[in-house]
Amino acid sequence: MMKSFKSLYDDQGFLTGVPIIHPSEALAHRSILEAVEAERGPMHYQFKAHTAMHSTYQLAILPKILNIVEQLIGPDILLYSAAYIVKEANTKSHVSWHQDLTYWGLDSDAQVSVWLALSDASEASGCMHMIPGSHKHGQQKHHNTQDNNNVLLSGQTINDINPNQSIAAILKAGQASFHHGWTIHCSQPNLTNDRRIGLNIQYISPTVKQLKQQRDSAMLVRGVDRYGHFQTDQPAQSNFDIKAWQKQKALNDKLKGIQGNTNK
Repeated sequence: MMKSFKSLYDDQGFLTGVPIIHPSEALAHRSILEAVEAERGPMHYQFKAHTAMHSTYQLAILPKILNIVEQLIGPDILLYSAAYIVKEANTKSHVSWHQDLTYWGLDSDAQVSVWLALSDASEASGCMHMIPGSHKHGQQKHHNTQDNNNVLLSGQTINDINPNQSIAAILKAGQASFHHGWTIHCSQPNLTNDRRIGLNIQYISPTVKQLKQQRDSAMLVRGVDRYGHFQTDQPAQSNFDIKAWQKQKALNDKLKGIQGNTNK
């Protein structure tokens, strides 16, 4: 079964509809997120959330996720970042065709992005659309646009993509998708009456180096780090620790400086 994940991922550059947690667990974690938001404000695309929210950390180290990540990038796994991606109900925001690794400053594609749904991600609510096999062609040119509803940095997009070739990554709450950093993908506006909430978790191999900063940070979650390319992030012990949130803010600001404002 696990080998089929690897084969499919290598072929098309993504997996989707993978069951991870029960919908009731997804709802419980959503409730924690929304309680945090009620106290601290919106959590949309706040990097390194696992260093400030224990709920996030618990999700990021789930064996069901790490077992698949191990098949994709090997037995040694660093948790690079975790951020909630929230599309509010009935909004026009969308994300144009792009590739994640364009923005991260990493020297290798030994990484995988996991998108764990805490609410249903349907076509109507703006789920991601993936171009199968696009990861095999490396980085594509991203063009700046003047689209104010495009949440990518400078409204960037990859031109000449045929949307009819894409596959919708439809997810029920508790399911996840996994995609390669060069896989071309986009997402449309949320036209439903509910928030579309996902946890985007980024994993890398310890062999990877950061090229845009002298010292970036990550957290070993499986195996061994024999390279020491990254400083060590600390996992959150609770959801409301003030000192942890202060540290997370500094990490978030640093990583946004590296990556730019790239929201899915």
